[in-house]
Amino acid sequence: MDVAEQIMANQEKQNVLLRETVTYYGGRLMSYIRPKVKSNEDAEDILQEVWYQFSNLSNLSEIVNIGAWLYRVTANKITDSYRKKKPERLEDFVYSNDDESPVREILLMDTSQDPELKVFQDEIWNMLMKALDELPEKQRYVYIENEINDRTLQEIADELGDNIKTVISRKIYAVKHLRKRLWHLYQDLNE
Repeated sequence: MDVAEQIMANQEKQNVLLRETVTYYGGRLMSYIRPKVKSNEDAEDILQEVWYQFSNLSNLSEIVNIGAWLYRVTANKITDSYRKKKPERLEDFVYSNDDESPVREILLMDTSQDPELKVFQDEIWNMLMKALDELPEKQRYVYIENEINDRTLQEIADELGDNIKTVISRKIYAVKHLRKRLWHLYQDLNE
């Protein structure tokens, strides 16, 4: 087989793998994206970006766990879409959990039927816990209670006997730290 035939054979293998992956994961990823965005159009745009990034990889067969890779990229694309939509007021930023909901939902979702997603979930938990351990105790407490235990910032302020603005400030500092600390995951996935 000459070089041209090998290139054509490799390209055909790539195309088959791409078609099979889209067929197998297309509905799953859409089901994962849809509850996290405001419209079907946004969900379709995100999924299209994921497929575009996946199809532009030079050698798809080198990805060890395609499912985990797809869910990571999808979660990042969802997060990117939230970042593009800047809130107009501080209250919109603080009281809207949209910015963290992809992580929260991944961390709390049932992965018993999807071992690939379980690996991804475990990796995020480990990175999140390490980053949370770096926070001052009160910031960590506010973040965990609000994002993981689904308590309102007002409930936390009442419990601690703190002003709501103090609790809001702690949450903002925690989110900024976590974004900075977990940024490398985002960069790794986009390289």
